[in-house]
Amino acid sequence: MGDPGEMTNPKLKTKLSEYGKRRRTDGPYADNLEVDALVVGGGFGGVFCFWSLRKEGFKTVIYEAGTDLGGTWRWNCYPGAMVDSEVPEYQLSIPETWKTYNWPSNYPTYKELRDYFDHCDRVLDIKSNTAFESVVTEADFNTDEGRWYVKTADGRTARAKYLVIAAGFAAKRYVPDWPGIDKFSGIIHHSSFWPDEEMDVTGKKCAIIGTGASGVQITQAWGPTAGELKVFQRTPNLTVPMRLRPLTAEEQWAGKKWYPELFDLRERCFGGFLYSFSEKNTFEDSPEEREKFFEKLWSDGGFRYWLGNYKDYLFDPKANRAVYDFWQKQQSERLKDQRNRDILTPVEPPHPWGVKRPCLEYRYLEQFNRDNVDVVNIKNNPIVAFDETGIQLQDGTHYDFDVICIATGFDVVTGGMTAMGLRSLNGQTLEEQWKKAAITYLGTTVPGYPNMFHLYGPQGPTLLSNGPTSVEVQGRWITDAIKHMEKGGIKYIDPTDAAGKKWKAKINELSDKSLFPTTKSTYMGGSLPGKAFEHTCYAGGLYNYGQEIRSVLPNFDGFHVVKA
Repeated sequence: MGDPGEMTNPKLKTKLSEYGKRRRTDGPYADNLEVDALVVGGGFGGVFCFWSLRKEGFKTVIYEAGTDLGGTWRWNCYPGAMVDSEVPEYQLSIPETWKTYNWPSNYPTYKELRDYFDHCDRVLDIKSNTAFESVVTEADFNTDEGRWYVKTADGRTARAKYLVIAAGFAAKRYVPDWPGIDKFSGIIHHSSFWPDEEMDVTGKKCAIIGTGASGVQITQAWGPTAGELKVFQRTPNLTVPMRLRPLTAEEQWAGKKWYPELFDLRERCFGGFLYSFSEKNTFEDSPEEREKFFEKLWSDGGFRYWLGNYKDYLFDPKANRAVYDFWQKQQSERLKDQRNRDILTPVEPPHPWGVKRPCLEYRYLEQFNRDNVDVVNIKNNPIVAFDETGIQLQDGTHYDFDVICIATGFDVVTGGMTAMGLRSLNGQTLEEQWKKAAITYLGTTVPGYPNMFHLYGPQGPTLLSNGPTSVEVQGRWITDAIKHMEKGGIKYIDPTDAAGKKWKAKINELSDKSLFPTTKSTYMGGSLPGKAFEHTCYAGGLYNYGQEIRSVLPNFDGFHVVKA
């Protein structure tokens, strides 16, 4: 892509609707499209639901806001973007998709995941039934017809008996309302609206605002190449080692005979991975045994130190501190400079360890040992404005930049659904209804929204679980619910308000036992100003969750059932 300094600064995009376009007028792009099921989103959840519903004979179409399949892996093409869950856990269990496919490494990059989705299309034929650049802006349910009327940004309308929202937890970007941001004359993008072309930052002054997963990964990518890199941090990311390694085709072929058992096992583990919490509490072990156990989790890497650790550490502050202290000792040793240790790996925890999803990394902290990389602590000295040349902090400090990456995350978990203009039977939008608190039933349906299902969103296992595992547990349930409705001659189902309140109470009860409510995090509504501070995920583990949602079928306990 040429020299970034020579590029004109495009408008900073912040909304999906800015990507809405009409590619064709036939097939899934037709006006007045009539289908049994409309799936919104073409990532793991959307692909699995589409495949599952079509297999059962339902006429199904996907509306995807992006330009191709892959969901988050089409949008997240920022430098260094890669997954934080390991192969073979992080893929669909549909046999056609894994029997003939091998990965280059145990943690695929966004490019490798795009390749995987292209492979899924080749073996499952998905794109022929997908309308791309189709951004849903409005949806209403007609009770007389028992149909959803769904409108897109480019003016189309589709009618569907069933509406499945597979937008995921990170579909709505968050950019703080900084004064002067439109004046900046260099290159500026949100990490999740990053341009697809490679960007050369050699010799450039670069900024990364935010140290969530995106910020960490971009730091790893830019540190070795940027002329100068400043990472603006509000809270340190309590990262854990990824243990990235190449995978040979031979070892994958040899392991495939176990894949059906592994896919079954991942649904029985707390987080949908191939391991679960220890049977022991932290202080049942001696200090020596504890150290040995921590060392093993640490050297094995991945999320094991998070979701394979002692079973009490997310509940007991003293146990949590033991987990944090080991983490701090391990990570601070990687930093040469005491100032950086204090900012990036402080002796006192910024919050209990594990109440935010830790980011996996493979060379993050080492970047701060470079002369060209620095961390700017903005916890008590925030960014107050932008101008033509850069960023100004509250104390008057000004930094000049050529390239700025805004890695400030998303209106997480609920934002993907509230941005769609979904309207309930009483005419209120979901956005209005969820301002004070989100209410769902089972983390798959919402009272007042008949025949609407969602997955990997609010009040499911979502961010406490591996995405592909979670969407398969929920996607199978959605398909089976629809099958039971068709078999029983049901026009629509609508969760009762009482069932929604009861589920909300369960979500609260599970999380309130833990240390999650101590910290404003993605599990507690996210960091969007003014957003409700509330539990957003089911914290009882994926297996228990699956048992709970299954128990309401086939009788549709907790639903108003209206026969055709």
